[in-house]
Amino acid sequence: MEILFKSNGFDKSKTYEKNGLSKLFFMIGLFSFFSSFAQEKAKDTTDVTKLQEVIVSSVRATKKNPVTYTNVTKEELAPRNLGQDIPVLLNYLPSVVTTSDAGNGVGYTYMRVRGADGSRINVTLNGIPFNDSESHGTYFVDLPDFASSLESVQLQRGVGTSTNGAGAFGASLNMQTKSFQEKSYAEIANSVGSYATRKHTFAFGTGLHDHFELNGRLSQIASNGYIDRASTNMFGYFFNANYVTKSTQIKAIFFGGKEKTYQAWYGLEDPDMLENNRTFNPAGMYYDSNGNMQFYKNQTDNYWQNHFQLHWSEKWSEKWSSNIALHYTLGKGYYEEYKSGETLSNYYLPNFQGNTTADIIRKKWLDNGFFGTTFSLKYKNETVDFLLGGAANRYLGKHYGEVIWTQYYTPTPNHYYDNFGNKDDVNVYSKVSKAIGKFNIYTDVQYRLVYYKANSVNFSDVNDVFRFFNPKVGVNFQINDNNALYTYAGIANKEPRREDYENASIKPERLYDYELGWKYNSKNVWVNLNTFYINYKNQLVMTGALNDVGSPIFTNSGASYRMGIELESVVKLASKWVIRPNITLSENKNKDFYFQKDGVLQNLGNTTIAFSPKVIIGNAITYSPIKDFNVSLMSKFVGKQYMGNIDSEKSILNAYNNHDFNVTYLWKINKGIKSILFSGLINNVLNKKYVSNGYFYTYDDTWSNPSTVTTVEGAGYYPQATRNFLVGATLKF
Repeated sequence: MEILFKSNGFDKSKTYEKNGLSKLFFMIGLFSFFSSFAQEKAKDTTDVTKLQEVIVSSVRATKKNPVTYTNVTKEELAPRNLGQDIPVLLNYLPSVVTTSDAGNGVGYTYMRVRGADGSRINVTLNGIPFNDSESHGTYFVDLPDFASSLESVQLQRGVGTSTNGAGAFGASLNMQTKSFQEKSYAEIANSVGSYATRKHTFAFGTGLHDHFELNGRLSQIASNGYIDRASTNMFGYFFNANYVTKSTQIKAIFFGGKEKTYQAWYGLEDPDMLENNRTFNPAGMYYDSNGNMQFYKNQTDNYWQNHFQLHWSEKWSEKWSSNIALHYTLGKGYYEEYKSGETLSNYYLPNFQGNTTADIIRKKWLDNGFFGTTFSLKYKNETVDFLLGGAANRYLGKHYGEVIWTQYYTPTPNHYYDNFGNKDDVNVYSKVSKAIGKFNIYTDVQYRLVYYKANSVNFSDVNDVFRFFNPKVGVNFQINDNNALYTYAGIANKEPRREDYENASIKPERLYDYELGWKYNSKNVWVNLNTFYINYKNQLVMTGALNDVGSPIFTNSGASYRMGIELESVVKLASKWVIRPNITLSENKNKDFYFQKDGVLQNLGNTTIAFSPKVIIGNAITYSPIKDFNVSLMSKFVGKQYMGNIDSEKSILNAYNNHDFNVTYLWKINKGIKSILFSGLINNVLNKKYVSNGYFYTYDDTWSNPSTVTTVEGAGYYPQATRNFLVGATLKF
């Protein structure tokens, strides 16, 4: 659905003017490459396994850093990796809220952290930006079954450490893919479940021979979806070629996917239908000549995305290491839709025998490329960690539309709009962590330079330059072996997105993030208690409304803030029980929010920021009666939310409580087949009818009474699946 967030305006085609940044990109990469050779080569005793961490160390936090984060390993993802997407697999982390268009977590899925939507969560794959450069959105549907190729995930809440790509205004999500395997292996995983959901995965690895190793994965995921016709069919792949010595690792990674998804982003506005026909999907609806309701069969989103990464990690000595990466992402696709009663002249099409309007079928295309380099140079001794890193990236995007059918005639191929959006993004950062007794002092400074050129009928031609300075500082105090205190302050800046220009919300955003936390770690108990205060300037908040293609509309709220407390814990009870509770309590407010209501601009005072619940609670209870057999009950409570910023009763999204039941058994065979992992998952065990997402809109009514202006309010909702299941088995050879 990333295609939906692009311009749909009419404009002439323009050629993107070249500038001196191409030379800058080249020089930065060349400098990083040759600077590594200035270090003394390591001895053969260097531990090669440490090289796997070099790739992501530049953007990840460690236990010494005064940053709030949660790590998730591949072993923790495996029990529920039965076809649902990455946001759903991370649903039970602190301050996280997830939702799904299709209702069952397959296809288009989304997550929010501390009330910030996906366009404000910085996502990197092996340190390389994944967010779309123009919309800043993340579309995991383009990487089907990517969880099966992950080594680990780190979710940093707040500004966190400096990273590559768009600024982190709610969180940073860093994903590290699997590295080389010393021994050969093969895996076959299959799962099936409700709504004809199925996942088939084949993975293999040659093992390390003469310093070389090759591993890969092929996946296919399909589902009919809980919502009517919300089907999806996805193909994904991942290949990784490694060259490894005791001091060197070179990785060539190729991964990507293809998806075809029936549109399901319209939601339901009728409360009666929400109660009695909650799976109804209005996408593709039209009426035939006899007045009968019909649905266009190919009202679909189609996208292909291919990623290429080349990483070189080097351990030059016991103290020095480096990483440089080159990357290229190629994406292309369209969404197709049936539109009733469209004015033909708007599409530069001729009238037909006096008919100026007609039903049409149109496609909106996105054809884009993203390429560049990331680099880091690291020094570490007993008391100091120093890292110099950065990136230089370029995005080239083409946006165009075509009409493929009208009810009166089939038009010749036409582009009724041709737009572009191009962005250059360069950043350099330096991180220093210094141990002084029981204190560890952390400083982190980043300079980021963004060039953006774009055109659209919805805004004047853009040729903007943004310069951001993002400093962070913090202290970690290790009280004793079990207890530590930390404090953190950071500034982040973020440029507007393409749709913000279309909505005339073009001011860059800034936030000031202050965090104070306590960590406790013992044999059976781990606790992280964190308080935060985030002060925003020109924060872009969701209005609750959607544009004509289902994407959220944002507006600058002026001054606003988020403040709260987060508690995360892991407790081992006896030898068979583990509980993982977390809770977030927060206040999220716009200050002196102005809104045009009943024809008058009103100061509504301090209002609640849209889609920001005060209470989020998660928990997982795991019982292991025997070795390799685990039973888990996972619970999630999300408090009441407002879908707009005016505290309207009609914009309320009711609180909901959901429970999932997960059971796994690992059968170790070691005779031809090494093991079989059996997994079962029952989602929404209590069969609740709940809604996790929606929209809210207002408009001025001047027709009912021309002498007055009345603001009309309305809302829509995205129902989630009732009780459903997934079962699967993974064979390892």
